[in-house]
Order: sequence, then C-alpha cells, then structure tokens
Amino acid sequence: MFTREELENCTRCSLHKTRTHVLQGEGNENADIMLIAQAPGEMEDKADKMFIGPSGKILHKLLEETNISEDMLYMTNLIKCTLPQNRRPKQSEIIACSIYLDMEIEKINPKILAPLGYYATKYIFEKYEFPSFSRKEFPELIGKIFMSEKFRIFPLSHPASLLYHHEYFSQSVINFTKLKQLSNS
Repeated sequence: MFTREELENCTRCSLHKTRTHVLQGEGNENADIMLIAQAPGEMEDKADKMFIGPSGKILHKLLEETNISEDMLYMTNLIKCTLPQNRRPKQSEIIACSIYLDMEIEKINPKILAPLGYYATKYIFEKYEFPSFSRKEFPELIGKIFMSEKFRIFPLSHPASLLYHHEYFSQSVINFTKLKQLSNS
C-alpha cells in the first residue's frame, strides 16, 4: 500500500499541477463494502475529505435511508485529484492513477466493490475482465451483481446524478438496500 507522503508527491499525470490535495480513501479498512467514486469534487479537494459536497449530502441521505453506517464502508476514488471544471477523466489519468486504487483494493480486500458511476464501473469491469459496455448501456448494469473470482461487483449510480435526476432517488434507495443485504450474505 502507498503512504500518504507517496500520494501527496505523486506526479504520474498533469492533475498534480491543479490540485490542492490528493484525496486518499477513507473509512473502515476492514469494511466489506468499498465504494469507488470517480474523483474528488472541488469541495472535497479543498477540505481533503470524501463526499462533503452536494453529492455527499445525497450519499449520506442514501446511507441513512438504508441504515448503512459509515463504519461498514471504505470510500475511495478512481482518480485521486480533482478534475478541472469537473470534466471527464482522460484515459491517461485513469491509467496513471489506477495503481493507487488497485493497491487499496488489495489492502482492504472487501467482499463487495461498488463502483459509483460510469468511469469507476468501466475501470472495474476492465480490471476484472468483464465485457465492455457503452455509456448508453451503463444504466442496465446498475443494481446488478457481477461475480469475479474474488469480489462481488455491484455498480451503482453516482450520487451526483441524483442532483439532476431526483426522480431516481427511490430506485437508488432500493439499490443501496440490496448493497446492505449483499454485505450481510
């Protein structure tokens, strides 16, 4: 596993030039569930803390609604630095940064990998050799269980998507309820 200092000194891609912090994963290092988001937002970058911005409020509401306590989770990002103007990550940034996520997965060794959103799910599917999918096909994967040799993979919508599509909140509650049930099985 990498050290905090190694992460803070990372220059593997150009995002080191625009970041305030490199956001390290946080939570229970013995958790059964690992939530994998895309990248820290602007507020997370400034505060050096996961999920404190608008999408964090939605995530905490989902956790509260489904009685998932934060001590059941380890939360991290595919990309450890904020993306300028919240743009999409470049493939070169994903390749450069995914080494850290890989080390986190190995160290935490959760039962369930729950990627949040398209890019985190795409990376996890590629890593564990599942068929590729398009952006258009991604919604069909949400809330379904995929078994790798080592993990159950349970793609979820990123809470940020609910900022624009609140009508999917009740389906997200159902999916987070399934996530909790998976962790208990």
